[in-house]
Amino acid sequence: MVGLKINLVEGVLMTDIFLDTASIKEIDKFLSWGIGTGVTTNQKIFLKEKGCNFEERAKKILERVYPLPVSLEGPNNYDDLVETAKEYSGWSDKNYSIYNNIVIKVPMLGNGEGLKAVKTLSQIGIKTNVTACMTLNQAFLAASAGATYVSLFYNRMQDWKLEQIKDEDLPDISKEILAKQYACNTIIETMNMLRISDFDTELIVGSIRKPSDIEEILSCAPDIITIPPGILDEMPFNTKTESTLKEFDKAWQEFKKYEK
Repeated sequence: MVGLKINLVEGVLMTDIFLDTASIKEIDKFLSWGIGTGVTTNQKIFLKEKGCNFEERAKKILERVYPLPVSLEGPNNYDDLVETAKEYSGWSDKNYSIYNNIVIKVPMLGNGEGLKAVKTLSQIGIKTNVTACMTLNQAFLAASAGATYVSLFYNRMQDWKLEQIKDEDLPDISKEILAKQYACNTIIETMNMLRISDFDTELIVGSIRKPSDIEEILSCAPDIITIPPGILDEMPFNTKTESTLKEFDKAWQEFKKYEK
């Protein structure tokens, strides 16, 4: 990609896949593929699961994927967020075992209360995932406050950058390239910042809209990509792969006719 500042820290490990869903059926499906090292959810994801009880479904997910981490969204103010985080983290199964794979999603609030919540929760041993981050500055603050994870929103970062570009003479395609470069560079710079500063924080990249987004994000080597089921379903398929396999199968059938 033209203009990308590729300057990755040596020794970055393979990017993991989190499943961005609250559907038990989808979780079971993709875990059976051998992929998925965690689950992320949010309000919009649970809205797709109309008719389910939030606590019951969340507990079922926690049990199904244990010990993999599961991110659950919290409210958008400090007091309610801390109270909710304590409530969720106190959930237990029928054997009274605490679900210790819970991660509380903390919004990157503009008044700093999200950071305050991260500090409070980290001090009492509750894992956090700071969400809706669009800049390196936000990621740096989240890591500094003690976040377990920080989430950059890939396509929303591009949307935001496009809103900042005021030059109307610039062709739309050039604006889109600049926005994409911004998003990719921010991922790379955040990974460098986390490694160089030795923060105990992992980077999640979300806001995926199409399979090609995955390829672009992988080139930036974040710790984790969280992928919606619809995108995961598309990823194994390629028309050339399908036609190649048909060609090989046809050749095999011909071979079997003459096999001695």
